[in-house]
Amino acid sequence: MSVRTDATPTTETLWAKVLSEVFAPWVIVIVLSGTVAWEATHALPAAAAWGLLVALTSSVIPMGVIVWGARRGRWDGHHVRNREGRLVPLSTLIALSGLGLALLLVLDAPWLVVALDIAMLVCLVVTSAITIWWKVSMHAAVAAGAVAILAVTYTPWLWSLLLVAGAVGWSRVRLQDHTTAQVVVGSVLGLVGGGGVFAFVW
Repeated sequence: MSVRTDATPTTETLWAKVLSEVFAPWVIVIVLSGTVAWEATHALPAAAAWGLLVALTSSVIPMGVIVWGARRGRWDGHHVRNREGRLVPLSTLIALSGLGLALLLVLDAPWLVVALDIAMLVCLVVTSAITIWWKVSMHAAVAAGAVAILAVTYTPWLWSLLLVAGAVGWSRVRLQDHTTAQVVVGSVLGLVGGGGVFAFVW
């Protein structure tokens, strides 16, 4: 992997930073939760409630923990760039996501929403296990997995969004946060562990 420098950012680097933030995993999970919950209910109050539950336990609260730790220097930034710093935030995310899944089951959530949470949790566990030894790209995994889940839920035309997922992967390599191999493997894990599990469970 290339060494980071403090040189003035190029236009490509600025675009890469924008893509990494706009399509960060926590942002994608919020949007995905709402869109899947809407398809499951077609009722705004219910979609908002179920989507919010998934978003809070799988995105918002875990991201709050990550930002809190980053500000205290416990890991490198809110994207947790250092591999060795990922254990605590990922363990927290798994625990909170598991809690969210339990709540969905207890509250008798629509099965489509439950399937989403199961798929995200499976993908998270697999990528977390790998990243202990090798820094696989969470950005790529979540982006690719989200595209697969949306395509299965709505229409195959949404597979075209893989172009966006590819751009997100490019941004991670451009910012020197991941190698090309780490992005490719992350994407495959997202497609199989996220989209594949979702289609199977649903």
